[in-house]
Amino acid sequence: MATTTRLFRCPPEAVFAVLADGWTYPSWVVGASRMRYVDEEWPEVGSRINHSVGIWPAVIDDETVVVEWDAPKRAVFQAKGWPIGEARIVVETRPHAEGCVVRIHEWAVRGPLQYVPRLLTDPPLDLRNREALRRLAYLAEGQWVNDETEERSDPEERGAK
Repeated sequence: MATTTRLFRCPPEAVFAVLADGWTYPSWVVGASRMRYVDEEWPEVGSRINHSVGIWPAVIDDETVVVEWDAPKRAVFQAKGWPIGEARIVVETRPHAEGCVVRIHEWAVRGPLQYVPRLLTDPPLDLRNREALRRLAYLAEGQWVNDETEERSDPEERGAK
């Protein structure tokens, strides 16, 4: 199982706000190229998002399903990417003095990749998920800063002169 960790400079709730918006999926998931549909119930357990993976013309239409949702601590997804297979992705957060620590665990659960030794699959998954966490941090931290700024009523607190 590939495990990748990053410190975010925002609370866990900001991370889960991004995860709860299925339309942001291609903005932070490396390889996802477009969204086609998000269930109205997203991110309830069993809800789905339909997305595409790859670069045109080699685009595969697939989906991701919510397996577990315990915001703002833990989310589990099953991502389908056939003919490669399916992966289980666990996103966990824990509070930290500077924001939160976010950890992604990912491993193949169905299809050909589940038979490839993890010695070969984990390093590329770690690289991919480092970039995914970088993108997710950009969205979550930016949203948190913007939300915090909008909530302040005193212009001096916002840095205005």
